[in-house]
Amino acid sequence: MRTERHFIEVSGIPVEVVRKPIKNLHLGVYPPAGRVRVAVPERMDDEAVRLAVVSRLGWIRRQQARFAEQPRESAREMVTGESHYLWGRRYRLEVIEHNGPYRVQRKGRSRLVMCVRPWADTARRRRLLEDFYRQELKQRIPPLIEQWQPVIGVQVAHWGVKKMKTRWGSCNPVARRIWLNLELAKKPPRCLEYILVHEMVHLLERHHNDRFRGLMDRFLPSWRLRRDELNSSPLGHEDWGY
Repeated sequence: MRTERHFIEVSGIPVEVVRKPIKNLHLGVYPPAGRVRVAVPERMDDEAVRLAVVSRLGWIRRQQARFAEQPRESAREMVTGESHYLWGRRYRLEVIEHNGPYRVQRKGRSRLVMCVRPWADTARRRRLLEDFYRQELKQRIPPLIEQWQPVIGVQVAHWGVKKMKTRWGSCNPVARRIWLNLELAKKPPRCLEYILVHEMVHLLERHHNDRFRGLMDRFLPSWRLRRDELNSSPLGHEDWGY
C-alpha cells in the first residue's frame, strides 16, 4: 500500500497526516502522550484535513488529558523486591543468581522467581521476563481463539505476540492475521479476551463504525467495561519513541 506522511499543526497540536489509497478519514490519539495521527484518502488536501481535525478538537483534548492522568509504572531494574504484574495480579520479584539455566517461575500467588547467571545485566533480565510473558500469552490465546471462532463465525489464519507501542492489538483482515500486545500478559485475563474478540470482529468489519459496535454488543456485551478497565490500568514504563 502506498503511503505519504507529513505533519501539520492544528490549534497548537502536531498532527501526523498519512495519505493512503483509502475511502474515509480515520483519526486516532495514541499513548503515552496523546500523539495525534490521521489517515486520509490520497485526494484529500491539508485544508480539508485541518477542518476535520478542528471538528474533533474537543474529543482529541479529552483523550490527551486521559493519557496524561493515566498512572504509569516506574522504571524497572529487574532486582529483588520489585513489583511486577501478571494477569492483573501484583507479584514480588525474587532474583536468584546461579550457574544454571535462565528461567522465570511463578511461586504461589505472590512471587516471581527469576534465575539468572551472575553476569546477566538488566537488559538480559528484562528479555527473560518478556519471554516469560510471551509464553504465558501463548498458552492462553489458542483456547480463546478456538472458543470464539464459532461464535463470531470467522477463522484466524495466523496470530502472534509482539511489543506494540500504540495498540493493544492489530488485525489484517485480508491475511486473517492477528497480533496481540505483549503487555496484555500484565492485565486481567478478561482484558486479553476483549482485545482478541475486538480483533476477530475486525475480520467481519474493518472499521470502528456502527456495524462494528453492533457486532461487539452482540458477541461481548461487556466489552465497554473491559475496555475501560484496560485503558485505566497503569501503562508500562517504556521508551515511547515514534
